[in-house]
Amino acid sequence: MTVSDFDDYRPPEPPHSRKRDGKRRRGGSGQGRVEPSVVPDVAFTSYYGRSVVKPPPWGNPIAVYLFLGGVAGGSALLGLGGQMTGRLILRRNSRLAALAATGAGAAALVVDLGRPERFLNMLRTIKLTSPMSVGSWILAAFGTGAGVCAASEIDRMTGSRLPLGPLRRVLRGLEGPAGVEAAVFAAPLSVYTAVLLSDTANPTWNAAREDLPLVFVGSASLAAAGLAMITTPVKEAGPARTMALLGVAGELIATRVMERNMDPVVAETLHQDAPGRMLAWSERLAVIGGVGVLLGGRHRLTAALSGVALLGASVLTRFGILRAGLRSTEDPRYTIEPQKNRLAARRRAGIVHDSITTSD
Repeated sequence: MTVSDFDDYRPPEPPHSRKRDGKRRRGGSGQGRVEPSVVPDVAFTSYYGRSVVKPPPWGNPIAVYLFLGGVAGGSALLGLGGQMTGRLILRRNSRLAALAATGAGAAALVVDLGRPERFLNMLRTIKLTSPMSVGSWILAAFGTGAGVCAASEIDRMTGSRLPLGPLRRVLRGLEGPAGVEAAVFAAPLSVYTAVLLSDTANPTWNAAREDLPLVFVGSASLAAAGLAMITTPVKEAGPARTMALLGVAGELIATRVMERNMDPVVAETLHQDAPGRMLAWSERLAVIGGVGVLLGGRHRLTAALSGVALLGASVLTRFGILRAGLRSTEDPRYTIEPQKNRLAARRRAGIVHDSITTSD
């Protein structure tokens, strides 16, 4: 009998009854040997107790990265709005927020990767079919534009005291185009993480693949607008208030549509346990923040409190979506039942002669 490392995961075999002479006992009326069944009852379990879908090794650093990517992208758009409308404080605060969020998000990504060179290795080539590869280049391109804009703002805040010399004129000349460039990559930066999550076999994320990017767009709008309302005087925060209202409406609608389009079994993960509580509170905070913007967005304290609520809603959305997906890998039911439902739907539609279904 061979022994391997996998023997520890094998279910115990039932004991065999033998007579003293080593022969098996015959049962009942002499109808042949009666041996105990080694096939368990049908249930939603997995091979040797293992998960059907392997859970990704993603924790809080990735959830932080998801959130900060939305902050950075939305802030770059607000920065461009301030640049084009002459709102200098909004432009400055949004540009600094975009760079800070990009740097902190990159640090969270490196923490998850374990070593900084792993991120640099992803820039050695570009693979258009890989959301992670494309996302790395989006982050690098966005960070370049955001860095130029923020450097110019910091130099201006110090009274042009940075030791730039003749580079100051170059920096001022590149400032405007860099703001446009960062805004071009803002939306891809905000949503590529949704594509990255849904381009997996994870039951929850894959089931939400058509609508999750829209949810992340709304979440990014909430985060960037909320931060701008906290840091910017109300007289210049008009674009942030508009973005906040659009973000609230967009996230609430997109979330409802996403849940409706998902398999009802998988959608349960969005309402259960910790992920369900996070997403429920995200919705409440988004509504509270939106009402605050409508009724008191032009009052400094109300605007700041509404911004805090919107930031909290965005954080809970990203953490809730991530953890709902991780939880869906723990129960084989969320993988098996949707597959059976899809198979039944194809058969009802008359699709029975392909590689997925066969006629009865």
